[in-house]
Parts: sequence; structure tokens; C-alpha cells
Amino acid sequence: ISGIDYSVWDHIHVSEDEDVTSPFVDTPSLFRMRHWTRLDKMAEFQQRGEDLLNNFAKCKILSEEAQERLKELEEGRQVAEEDEEREAELRKVQAEVTRLKNDEDSFEKMIKEHQQEEKKLPWNVDTISKEGFSKSVFNIKPVTKEETGKEKTWKQRSFVDMYAKEIKHFGMLRHWDDSQKYLSNNPHLVCEETSNRLVAICIDFELDEKHALMEQVAHQAIVMQFILDLAQVLKVDPRGCFRQFFSKIRTADKPYQDAFNHELELLKERVRSCAQIRMESAMKELEEEERQKRLGPGGLDPVEVYESLPKDIQRSFDEKNIMMLQEAINKLDPEEGKYYLKRCIDSGLWVPDSGEGDDIEDWYEEED
Repeated sequence: ISGIDYSVWDHIHVSEDEDVTSPFVDTPSLFRMRHWTRLDKMAEFQQRGEDLLNNFAKCKILSEEAQERLKELEEGRQVAEEDEEREAELRKVQAEVTRLKNDEDSFEKMIKEHQQEEKKLPWNVDTISKEGFSKSVFNIKPVTKEETGKEKTWKQRSFVDMYAKEIKHFGMLRHWDDSQKYLSNNPHLVCEETSNRLVAICIDFELDEKHALMEQVAHQAIVMQFILDLAQVLKVDPRGCFRQFFSKIRTADKPYQDAFNHELELLKERVRSCAQIRMESAMKELEEEERQKRLGPGGLDPVEVYESLPKDIQRSFDEKNIMMLQEAINKLDPEEGKYYLKRCIDSGLWVPDSGEGDDIEDWYEEED
């Protein structure tokens, strides 16, 4: 018996929750309140530990990805000549690797401190015993929390900033074997962010009227989308099933190949439509900017005012003949003439001489 260590029982929390405190106090209610308070504190402590583990796991994944990227850049520097852009990117990734390594060490330290603190906690009725074994395994992809619009935008932008060249390189590949090999060497590209970026590149090429390049990248965008769709059907990570897609597409039957080509044509049409809308929107913005620059002192557009004038007044402006303008104005009703003359002045078509004729009534008196 002397070999048994009884020290583990020294820190058991003996609760007095059920002790009768007073005949005027509802003892069961008091017990429940104290019990709930203790459970809340335990839940907060456990949640803090889970948050530390999750943050440590995310940091480790980012660190591994950054180290892979750094290794690629260093190998590329040994093969290729020195390039300022490559060196700048290399320094940027090195700094990112150092930062992530420091964060990883910090999380690891906090996790150890949390575990030590957990060992020092006293046992109570809720922790003195627990289920020895309970496990259920489902071979499906876990449901992830839906991201907000801001989170998706930030994730897309960060991913593109880091892998823009790799994504564009994949978009230019023309053979199934080349595409599969490239994704095998760069499995991080098998994701929705790559698919979105490929579509954006298609639109840029279409705007630049590089139609052949647009169609090439559109083909690769559909390849990536089919891989993502296959992963969703199988409920697995897309990085683990892209080889199945290439095996299937190489020996695809006609319905599957027709479905692929149909989706490709639909994407091309959407890209052309989107490019056309962007071009029209840009033209409208440009026209509005030009219009704002043309506005006269009264805020009217001289082009619109000119087109609304009677033919005789238009002709006087075409020939820059003041006498013809006065005659054309005199032929009109006085109120109508004042209306057109004021619009000409507000639009800048007609600029009265400084100091005289600035007022429309005075201009009419000079005509008389």
C-alpha cells in the first residue's frame, strides 16, 4: 500500500454548495447557482485552450506554406539571373517566415502555460471522473463556418498577392499532363481563390482584345471549377482529388466531355458580357468627366444647349457672327429670346463683354 501515491487527492475541491445556510434561503436554488457559476468558469478556461490550439494550428500551416514559397524562390535565384522584383519578393517572404515562426513559438509557449495551469486546477464533482472512451468517425469533409464578404475579399486578395505568378502560369498550360504535374508541385493552387483569379484574368484579356489568350485561360478556369465541383460531390479536400479529375477527363465519355465544353462556352460568353459591361461603364464615366469639364459658369453643358437652340441661332454660333445672333434673337418672342440667351451664357457658349452687356436686360437695350 505504501507504493500508492495519494497526493493526487490533495487538491480535490470539496463543495459546500448543498450545505444548509439559513432557513430563509432556498438551498437547492443556491446550489444550482453556485454549480452553474463553476461550470461557466470551466467552460471559459476550456474555450481559451481550444482557441490557443486552433490559432497555433493555423499559424503552423501558414508558416509551412511560407517556407515552401521561400524554398522555391531560393532555388529559382540559384538557377536564374538576379532580378530586383524576385529579390524584393524573396525579402518579403523571408520576413513573413520569421514573423510566423515567432508567432508559432509564442502560441506554443502559451499552450504549455495553459496546460500547466490546468494541472493545478482542483478536482470537483464534474471533473473527478469522466468518460474513458467515446469516438465516432465519419469519412466526410467537416462543415466549415461560412465566411463573411469581408473575409472572402481579404482571403482572395492575400492569396492573389502571394501566388499571382503561379496562377497565371497555370492559366497558360495547354496539356492535361502539364496541368496535373503543375498542381502536384503546387497543391495550394487547388482552391476557389485560383478559380476566381483565372476568371478575372480572362476578363482583363478580353478587355485588351486578346481573345485567344482569354479562351486559353477560360479553359483552365473550367478545369479548376470541375475539380472543385468533384471535391464537393465527394465531400473531400479538392487537393486530394484533382488527380481523379485528370484521370477521368483523359478517358471521358462523350456526355462528360460535352458537359465540360458546354461550361467552357458559357464561361466565355459571361466573360465577353462582363467585359462589354465594364467597357460601357468606363465609356459612360469618361463621357461624364468630359461633360463636367465642359460645363459653363451656370452649370449647363454647351453641347446640350447648342443642340436645343433654334437653327438660326446655331448658324450664328457656327459662323461666329454676332450680328446674325442678334437678328436671330430679335426674331423670337422677347421672353423666349431671353431664355435662350441666358442658357447660352450659363453654358459658356456666349460670353458677354466684360463690364457691358452682362445683364440680359441691358443686352436687349443695346440691341434696341
